[in-house]
Amino acid sequence: MTDLYELSGDHDRRLARRSSGLLRDFNEAGVLTAADVHVATRLGVLGGEPDETVLLAVALASRAVRHGSVCLEPATVAEIEPSLAWPEPAAWVDAIEASPLLEAGVLHWEFELLHLDRYWRQESAVVADLTARSELSAPPVDESSVALALARVFPAAGYEEQSAAVAQSVRQRTTVLTGGPGTGKTTTVAGLLAVLAEQAEAADQELRIALAAPTGKAAARLQESVRAETSRFTDPADRLRLDGLTASTLHRLLGSRRDNGTRFRHHRANRLPHDVVVVDETSMVSLTMMARLLEAVRPDARLVLVGDPDQLASVDAGAVLGDLVRGLPDDGTVVALGTNHRSTKRIISLAEALKAGDADQALAVLGDAASSDGEIDFVTDPEPGPLLRTRVVAAALDVRRAAEEGDAPAALAALDQHRLLCAHREGPHGVRHWNRQVEAWISEATGDPLFDTWYVGRPVLVTANDYALGLHNGDTGVVIRRPDDGALRVVFDGPNGLLDFAPSRLDSAETMHAMTIHKAQGSQAKEVTVLLPDEESRLLTRELFYTAVTRAQERVRVVGAVDAVRGAVERRAVRASGLRQRLQQAETTAE
Repeated sequence: MTDLYELSGDHDRRLARRSSGLLRDFNEAGVLTAADVHVATRLGVLGGEPDETVLLAVALASRAVRHGSVCLEPATVAEIEPSLAWPEPAAWVDAIEASPLLEAGVLHWEFELLHLDRYWRQESAVVADLTARSELSAPPVDESSVALALARVFPAAGYEEQSAAVAQSVRQRTTVLTGGPGTGKTTTVAGLLAVLAEQAEAADQELRIALAAPTGKAAARLQESVRAETSRFTDPADRLRLDGLTASTLHRLLGSRRDNGTRFRHHRANRLPHDVVVVDETSMVSLTMMARLLEAVRPDARLVLVGDPDQLASVDAGAVLGDLVRGLPDDGTVVALGTNHRSTKRIISLAEALKAGDADQALAVLGDAASSDGEIDFVTDPEPGPLLRTRVVAAALDVRRAAEEGDAPAALAALDQHRLLCAHREGPHGVRHWNRQVEAWISEATGDPLFDTWYVGRPVLVTANDYALGLHNGDTGVVIRRPDDGALRVVFDGPNGLLDFAPSRLDSAETMHAMTIHKAQGSQAKEVTVLLPDEESRLLTRELFYTAVTRAQERVRVVGAVDAVRGAVERRAVRASGLRQRLQQAETTAE
């Protein structure tokens, strides 16, 4: 859950002025918005439900979706604001179970959870599709060549985990491949594709492969990483079989529709043609998108879902990857990689402490920063601006110099050298404040007042999908000056090369000297500075902190108080969902 909001006055658009009773009380307290109240009121009228406690549950279920949960858990919902007059739990459950809205199929009560119909159907569809895939016979495999292929694509010692993961995955239709940064997930994917490509070639078949990720930036990184891994294969035949692989966003893979943002051209009646579908950064995939993906993938195709379940979940409703890891049967479908192959030992130690929820160990790692090899800095100064200015301005000026020269690749590369990450958008620890602060520092350093919104060297973050331009929410770019005519252009590093646009063509973009940790998912930078908010912030969670730290490839700087670190480690981001229980129930039924 996130913080309650404060009404700005009698004309605040979030205020449902015609509401009454419990709905009005919870609306005025900043728990419910007008939209939540109107959904509950309308459903009550249409479904013949007069009980205000049930209508409160409907409104809270609507609120839950906006805050990332796919359902309402009445047993814990009072934690939002304990001072309010919550219904008595047992009587509340009795009223929900007796509601005509359940009989009408508008609501669903299962596992002590209340679902709106849409999300209940999506959870049910995900479980049904995964179950159907598991009930198919295992894909045909030429066992005599698998061992030889594994020895060929993993010739060096130290990759036993990856080899075993490929050996397991090649024999099944669905694989959930998990692991933290540096554990070799992409290495495993490349090895799996090489083995499958050889198998297909031996059977005189074409292997149609799709690589996808939730955002354009993540897709570009997936494509780059897979190509880098395949280029290391010692056998030219393995490299040739996977030559030219490209990645796309999930929206593009499924075929976006202009008339419907949650439906696609590929679906149950028009399946994807691919034999292998690999989805990276699955932690960012919402329940809705997972339902659409599973209905579009052929049941007999191999599906490989890759991700880190300890990262932040999707911005939209659902925590699908975590539910799959905890809910799927222990039959090898979930393959976990644990050995980290990167040299950033201290960053790894910090990440492991965060995963384990060990605040003392996390602080110990941060406390050793002064004697470390430069991988970690811990800044506890309550006024960190002067300490950050040198590094932040240096990074911004590197981008600006390349942009002034019109060198788009160099400008984009400089953009990935350093990332300033915030938990909030607003406030002294938020993105807006720090974007303005960095621009003020740049002006002081260069003498350029930056009056023009589209100034040279401006880092840009796309905030909404634009299918006409091939840009997606989360894509990052930079404004450059074209050398030949001095015109300003905005360039992006897309999955298939550079994209170049006039600034006037970008409708949804914002400055990105600083960005939220949520938006940073699916990307990495050599150096990351993490600005922690005060320990009271309810956005400050273990998953948020872990996600921020693991964006760093070589160095991480944590800026915040000791209490903020401890608060982050000890607070979990919990999302209500019935997917895990539904998967476990399906397994029990099958047995």
